[in-house]
Amino acid sequence: MKNARTTALALTAVAALLATSGAAAADTGKPSPAQARTGDGAKALCKRVPKIEKRLQRALDRLGGGPAQRGSVNRLEKRAENARKAGHKEIETLLNDKLTFRRSLVPALEKRQKDLAPVKSWCKTHRDGAAK
Repeated sequence: MKNARTTALALTAVAALLATSGAAAADTGKPSPAQARTGDGAKALCKRVPKIEKRLQRALDRLGGGPAQRGSVNRLEKRAENARKAGHKEIETLLNDKLTFRRSLVPALEKRQKDLAPVKSWCKTHRDGAAK
């Protein structure tokens, strides 16, 4: 029993020693490829511009939709008005807070769309962000 315990302790010590020496041997001082990356990610951004444009337009279309459009400002206004008419103050408060946020999304998304236009133009003139 005593022999088995001593052997187990010795094996644990050897394993710990190997684990720490392996980590020290792996540390070469060179940054990993992820750490060595430089640049602004232009190539990846240029690749994503069409998807970003579609996503922004889809969100703006949804927000600007009519009362039948799920996720639209008009639909949420109608729901808040219905809650007010029914006397559900707590529901009305929640819906009005959501409405305030949803209304604030429209100018933010329009600004992103406006900011994306020069990026798209830059990508066209710089070969989609390809390195020099």
